[in-house]
Amino acid sequence: MADKAQIQEAIKTQGEVVRKLKAEKASKEQMNYLVSSIRSGISCLLQSKSLILFFLCTLVNNSASNYTAMIGLLTTFLLFFLLDANNPAVVIPSSPSVIYFLYLTRHHLESKHSDWIFLDNTAFGLDNPAVTWHSRTVVIGQHGLVDFAIGLYCCSDAALLNGHFGCFSFDFVLLSPAGMINLGMASLRLYAGLVGCRSGFCARSLRTLSGMTVSQIDEEVAKLLELKVQLGGDESRHQFTLKTAKGTRDYNPKQMAIREKVFNTIISCFKRHGAENIDTPVFELKETLTGKYGEDSKLIYDLKDQGGELLSLRYDLTVPFARYLAMNKVTNIKRYHIAKVYRRDNPAMTRGRYREFYQCDFDIAGQYDPMIPDAECLKIVHEILSELELGDFRIKVNDRRILDGMFAVCGVPDDKFRTICSTVDKLDKMSWEDVRSEMVKEKGLSEEAADQIGQYVSLQGGMDLAERLLQDAKMSQSKQACAGLTDMKQLFSYLQLFQVTDKVVFDLSLARGLDYYTGVIYEAILTQTGPVPVAAAQNGAGEKAEEGVSVGSVAGGGRYDGLVGMFDPKGRKVPCVGVSIGIERVFSIMEQKAEASAEKVRTTETQVMVASAQKNLLEERLRLTAELWNAGIKAEVMYKKNPKLLSQLQHCEDSGIPLVAILGEQELKDGVVKLRTVHSREEIDVSRAKLVEEIKRRTLDV
Repeated sequence: MADKAQIQEAIKTQGEVVRKLKAEKASKEQMNYLVSSIRSGISCLLQSKSLILFFLCTLVNNSASNYTAMIGLLTTFLLFFLLDANNPAVVIPSSPSVIYFLYLTRHHLESKHSDWIFLDNTAFGLDNPAVTWHSRTVVIGQHGLVDFAIGLYCCSDAALLNGHFGCFSFDFVLLSPAGMINLGMASLRLYAGLVGCRSGFCARSLRTLSGMTVSQIDEEVAKLLELKVQLGGDESRHQFTLKTAKGTRDYNPKQMAIREKVFNTIISCFKRHGAENIDTPVFELKETLTGKYGEDSKLIYDLKDQGGELLSLRYDLTVPFARYLAMNKVTNIKRYHIAKVYRRDNPAMTRGRYREFYQCDFDIAGQYDPMIPDAECLKIVHEILSELELGDFRIKVNDRRILDGMFAVCGVPDDKFRTICSTVDKLDKMSWEDVRSEMVKEKGLSEEAADQIGQYVSLQGGMDLAERLLQDAKMSQSKQACAGLTDMKQLFSYLQLFQVTDKVVFDLSLARGLDYYTGVIYEAILTQTGPVPVAAAQNGAGEKAEEGVSVGSVAGGGRYDGLVGMFDPKGRKVPCVGVSIGIERVFSIMEQKAEASAEKVRTTETQVMVASAQKNLLEERLRLTAELWNAGIKAEVMYKKNPKLLSQLQHCEDSGIPLVAILGEQELKDGVVKLRTVHSREEIDVSRAKLVEEIKRRTLDV
């Protein structure tokens, strides 16, 4: 028997099509937009075994409508015979003005209507109040396991012929001459069923796109294609451009070798200062990150709701660290953390600015005497940048209390402190004129206040500047500013003991826009640029190479005494200070230097290559290689039975492997190995028992 819900749904769907075609009209311009937006998707769908049916109809009001209907009918039959029943039938009229998307799914066939009566092999249809059709269905009978049925549904100006034959069903609309003139409609509906199970696809919904905007049309097309992927019927190979996502990049072995060297230098410095290592999840609850970054909060990547939890990718490593301290009730720790963070920033690949990048953080949490931990953080920055030999650098320091006091005495309203601070933070990228214009025109600050700020942010110096500002007529009126200036003097006295004052400057223009800073802030910048050594657009088309690499800030940090208290139920604060190394920007400089110097970068640490000059010595080579591995020697062997000696030596040249242990029949008899130095090509015979010791002696620096 034909499925009751299937027959009922056919009537309902076709009735809605007819009714909506009468009621809806769309302009030719709208349809041109629609056709252009889905044209690329149609070409893929025609090649795929999809569970989606594009149902396209025309609405015309001219004398050519009969021909339009005939073209649509012929196209339908052509596709029916050319395409397999499991493939989508796509009919594109010559001048479409209305397109309906009718998508099919495997969901069980259910119907809320119950106005059908079945008697044995015959069913009589009653009037369906949901549509204007007057219908009657006759079920012809059953043959073996295959049901077959024919239904005829009639109205005043059209008739619907429905058939169900085993594995597929169809609907065909016959229009009277009046109907063709009014509707110009011819369609074929195909969907697969399952023999023996008597189940098939049913139309779940019908959407009209008439009168929709281009963006709404694009959204509907995206939803339809998403449904197609979810249904999993597409096995064809799609054409697409292989590239990394915007703001990300791949690292080849040479680049990874440079990265590993940088990481080792940084980690060694952190450990030298007694830091412990921790790790936190790559995503946090959204509420954990909300309200911690000021205007930069718009750069946070939010994730789709998963099981009721609103999540975001971490923006930095500082806020997760504060959450970790509060959650685990840790009151003092010196830690380091190296991990990836994510920001929806505008990437600049040649400047080392990405959307996915590593941060290397060092933080000291706990109650200590003022400025001692702060000075150690600056000492760490100085050590790392000096050891990496990136070039000349400068570490700028300031204090949030000094900034807030300066804003207050210059006449900035309290509620504008943070937003004006964010604008001042742009002075490293914009001229003072542009910053002043933003403060006045966009932030609503008075010109007089902006000019007074301009007088202060141009000041730079050291301990002498802090002493001079303590005597300043305006700054001395602010208790906040005086407290910050007093601590600044103390900081410089410790920096003198650490012997790093040659690179540190007190700069009142340094603001750092993050909301959680409460005291000393600092930022390290490189003061030189250079040529671009590597491809500027490793993530595909659209990235433009710049004239040079100017990475700017490579490290930053400060004191954030109130951040942990934001997460503690009782508001208990844990004083913290830390620094973050912008490692991706460091990589840009290191790659530049390696490229400019034509330095050969080793991508492996292999100490020796086990080779043979004669055939049939594979087992002996493998045996010696295993001995070296067991002794802690980094060794390689070629994966061929009889490799040529020249090929083995060339591999050592290309990979920078310093030694080759060569086996031959004579060496095996004598119990020795011929040890060759690749660079000098010198060879000596070494006894098998002393080979490990000799390799270690010759490769101490490898």
